[in-house]
Amino acid sequence: MDAQGRGRADDIDPADQWVLNPNTGEYELRLGNSTPQSPVPGPRRAASRAGAAARSAGTATKGAGGAGTGTGAGAARGRTAAPGRETRQAPGREVPPQRRRRGAPEEPPPGRRGRRPVKKKGKAKKAVLWTGGIMAFVVVAAAAGAYLYIEHLNDNIQSVSDDGASTGGFSKDKAINILLIGTDKRTGAGNEKYGDSGSAGHADTTILLHVSKDRSNATALSIPRDLIVDIPDCPTTLEDGSQKVIPGETGVRFNTSLGQEDRTPSCTARTVTELTGIKPDNFMVADFNAVKTLTTAVGGVEVCLAKDIDDPDSKLDLTKGKHTIEGEDALAFVRTRHSVGFGGDLSRIGLQQQFLSALMRKLKSNDTLSSPSKMIKLAEAGTKALTVDSQLDSIDKLKDLGLELGKLNTKNLTFTTVPVIDNPAEKVKTTVVLNESTAPQVFQAIQNDVSFTEVKQQKQKEAAAVAARLKGTKADAADVRVQVMNGGAPAGSAQETLTWLQTEENVTKSENAGNAPATLAKTTLEYGPDQADQARRLAEIMGLSGSALKPGKSVTNSQGLPTMTLTLGKDFKGAGVSLTAPTKAPDVEKSTADKVECAK
Repeated sequence: MDAQGRGRADDIDPADQWVLNPNTGEYELRLGNSTPQSPVPGPRRAASRAGAAARSAGTATKGAGGAGTGTGAGAARGRTAAPGRETRQAPGREVPPQRRRRGAPEEPPPGRRGRRPVKKKGKAKKAVLWTGGIMAFVVVAAAAGAYLYIEHLNDNIQSVSDDGASTGGFSKDKAINILLIGTDKRTGAGNEKYGDSGSAGHADTTILLHVSKDRSNATALSIPRDLIVDIPDCPTTLEDGSQKVIPGETGVRFNTSLGQEDRTPSCTARTVTELTGIKPDNFMVADFNAVKTLTTAVGGVEVCLAKDIDDPDSKLDLTKGKHTIEGEDALAFVRTRHSVGFGGDLSRIGLQQQFLSALMRKLKSNDTLSSPSKMIKLAEAGTKALTVDSQLDSIDKLKDLGLELGKLNTKNLTFTTVPVIDNPAEKVKTTVVLNESTAPQVFQAIQNDVSFTEVKQQKQKEAAAVAARLKGTKADAADVRVQVMNGGAPAGSAQETLTWLQTEENVTKSENAGNAPATLAKTTLEYGPDQADQARRLAEIMGLSGSALKPGKSVTNSQGLPTMTLTLGKDFKGAGVSLTAPTKAPDVEKSTADKVECAK
């Protein structure tokens, strides 16, 4: 079912379920069948207040359980007249005054009590919580922002199996990697006019969103659709529930990792892992309607053009300067490529990044956060346009992810693109290949949670203490005693490292201790208090960072002497290959979400 077809089970506009409570002056969410109310409450007038008070005190609103009196269902819900307002009593009944404790001061008569000041909630809390994001990221945060808008949103969400291609889901105490896929499949009303209506779609716009462990920064890495990659074999759950392994291909366009040969988003996720070495925690897919419905829900997004654009292919026709766009115009903007930059996909990526930055700024603005109706419409639009992996298939999970993303500051969200060069094998340049000198640096920076913007790290003191482990005297290599264990590296790595240490680096007091009792993501070196000088020497030889050094205790080697333990983790790349993580991101073309840029 396409994004337009995922509707509600009734005809109630969700925005109409937010009504003004005349007693408090606050908007409230009314989910049950209630007394008819106008879709948008008008201004409160003095003449209507007495009637509202009388109605709330003397009658009960009809709900799921039927009608009742003011002391029945309505009273149970706490709908009482505000202090100081006249109430009606049933004929023939007297209500005795409330009894006082002995010695307690007399209370003033009911009519003379002052009204309790209404404690106003912050705009963000009133609107529920921040929504944030980019493309499918925008969609998920939109859903998260309105998580109080109950369970029916779950029915809007479509999910597909992750087929084991993800880590199993993001964690609140770790860095987060979300794969965002925009498909060019022409589903949804009005999208057939863009041609290719029978296509299964491709991975047309793909962004790997990395959010740092401390949530101080994030990197949105765009992957060009025309990048030549190797697609691995993909175990896949098909639409009918059957499973098969779709054979991989070498030297093909990245965008064929989705839709072609029955490939699902899980295959795109596997291709990204193969390309970058980064395994996504979750993935999300958005179609053409995501752009149209989200921009309409927030009342449009402001973009800027450095020149007039009239593109017959994308249908974009805008003059130079700033414009607020939504719906079809927004879709035309992100699809334009022939009229910007060099006229190719890389130029279009820059335009999309500008658009996503603008959309994120709009989502974080008070204009959006303080409008309950916008928040509800945004949640509806977001969940209908979104397909998620099976590990992220509920509003609760999306809400948790949205709360993590909401900690970001737009100035520390960096947009960049995988470094590429023209394909040297082509005479007519239509595809690109990795820039082998800079692309690996970008991937490694993301793998090691390095920010692409200058941010204040939340744990500077801890980082300084870790770095200090490398400072001090170093023992001679011949005096270093160490046992080598394999804790996740390729088979044979422990022996390979031992041979290299003994023959190339003169660390002759070393031995192979076999497999470690547990698998480690990163290589570690544990040592006793009196072995710090040996640890510093081995760290220099191995290219270990301060965080790899683990002060602890020594073990006894085969000669009965105290020795350190070097455990090779999954990050081990081979004997003699440095394991020092980068502390600074490479110098690549980038932009941040807080800056307004005009498309050229």
